[in-house]
Amino acid sequence: MSKKPWRIIPRPLFETILNNHAQHHRVPQPLLLHGPRGVGKTTLILHRLLKDWNKGPHLTGYVDFAESIKDQNNTSFPWNSWSTSPPPALSDCRNSLEKCLESMAEKGVLLGTITSQQIFLTLNKWHGLTAALRSVLQSATNSPVSDRVLPAVLWDRAIFALSARCNANEITGFEEMGKTALSVEEASYLKESFVALKLAKKVIEVQQKWRANAIAHMNRTGALSRTLVHSSTDWPCLLLELLSQAAEIDHFQPKLVINNIEVLKHATLNAEPSSVSGPLYHDSLIWRIVSLGANERCLPVILVTSDSYYSYEGFLEFGYKDLFISRETFGWTAQEAKMHMVTDYFSHSEWTVIAEVLGPNPRHLFELYALKQSNYYPKIPEDKACPIEDIVDAYLAYLQITVVNPAMDGALEILQKFAADVLSGKVSKDRLRFGASWRHPPQIDDPKLRMEWAKLQLIDFVQALVNTEFGVNYRTDYSEEIFDDPSSAALLEVGLLYVQRDPPFIRPISRGIQRCLVRWLVQQRMHLTFHNMIRFLWHRTIRGRYYRHLMIQV
Repeated sequence: MSKKPWRIIPRPLFETILNNHAQHHRVPQPLLLHGPRGVGKTTLILHRLLKDWNKGPHLTGYVDFAESIKDQNNTSFPWNSWSTSPPPALSDCRNSLEKCLESMAEKGVLLGTITSQQIFLTLNKWHGLTAALRSVLQSATNSPVSDRVLPAVLWDRAIFALSARCNANEITGFEEMGKTALSVEEASYLKESFVALKLAKKVIEVQQKWRANAIAHMNRTGALSRTLVHSSTDWPCLLLELLSQAAEIDHFQPKLVINNIEVLKHATLNAEPSSVSGPLYHDSLIWRIVSLGANERCLPVILVTSDSYYSYEGFLEFGYKDLFISRETFGWTAQEAKMHMVTDYFSHSEWTVIAEVLGPNPRHLFELYALKQSNYYPKIPEDKACPIEDIVDAYLAYLQITVVNPAMDGALEILQKFAADVLSGKVSKDRLRFGASWRHPPQIDDPKLRMEWAKLQLIDFVQALVNTEFGVNYRTDYSEEIFDDPSSAALLEVGLLYVQRDPPFIRPISRGIQRCLVRWLVQQRMHLTFHNMIRFLWHRTIRGRYYRHLMIQV
């Protein structure tokens, strides 16, 4: 058995597409890189592109909102949806984004492309500065400030006051200034720009402090104010605008890559009543990035996600089907995977079995190869190889136990919550229209009955998917009826199904996961009691789901 190390295989066409977008200094739209889990999106960015995007005039900030989840659990959860993991604190996500943008802005200051005057003009364009600057000056000088002073004068006074109070250690970026031979005038000029960045952050913090009670009231009452929501993203969006204005070909070309953008939707406040919720922060950030690109051109922003919300539903919610530059990837085709894998990692006979059972998903192939190289079945003599069928079967068992079964348990909990919401009147009658398979959840508050109903619904839904050969076209006749199904929503939320944008169909995230879903269905049907089996057969006959009319036409 060869011990050839696994290598990151180039993907020239897709790398060219992303490089073409990243080479522009300003673009009208952010790029959305999306696809099912395990197809190599993060690997492509980190191991193939990010290094080149930080050479010469290029500067790329990389933010992974899932880092805090990985740090808490000491694992990357490669197959699980982030919605099933403990949600991170919104403050952690905000801090990681802001620190990344601040470090990029400091590089722009060092290059002389971001100046104190530019910061003032950009800040003054969107914010009333007089009151905030007077507050900063009063706290810095401990003396009253006249009401009749112009904002530009107040800005200069505040810069002077903060510069006098700050030493070299308090000004971020001063260390880099000391490494280069600068004249006194140049050092003073750069120091003023660094202090201006610090002052701009103080001004926005003062204004956010004034809005704290209003935001807390909005959170308590459930009301919505666009102004208050957008105020939560003032600082990162100001930095984005400054960096976009400072971008210059062959001199300073900043870019921003945000990985796992969907984590923001699940972030929690953690006793921060004066902050907007995670979903509102997420929507505000994306909307303002899009707005900046459409109105004034923005630095290249690449959003990376495995959540199929961004394939179709996100475009509908934001109201524009071409909101992002959509680049959807599904990894390798079967022919590409065979070209890269056969003889180097698997033999022809092994590949035939793997392609049939698992398909060409890169993460499946990597994990299977790692299992093949491990000490699997230690009782087998060293001169005999373990049959690939046994290794694949062991890998499927691993997926079933560690990925699919826990995810299906999570889907059952979501369906039980749906049944409880129906009982309490939180679900609209339109969703419970005549003929819907999920129209009749238990009418009493009994957890046991809800669990039985949820399991019946999930078995029925998976059976309907099996009957359609796992190929449901959700845009046939523009009905989109499958999105109303709570079982569909549950499996999408836990990350076992993926809504593909083009062509438009819903499918499991990989062939291996599809096979595990079938195994789960067979296991659940085998464990049904006689009474529950009769209920299931009656439900399939009278109320069952039939999605065969949505099957993909080949």
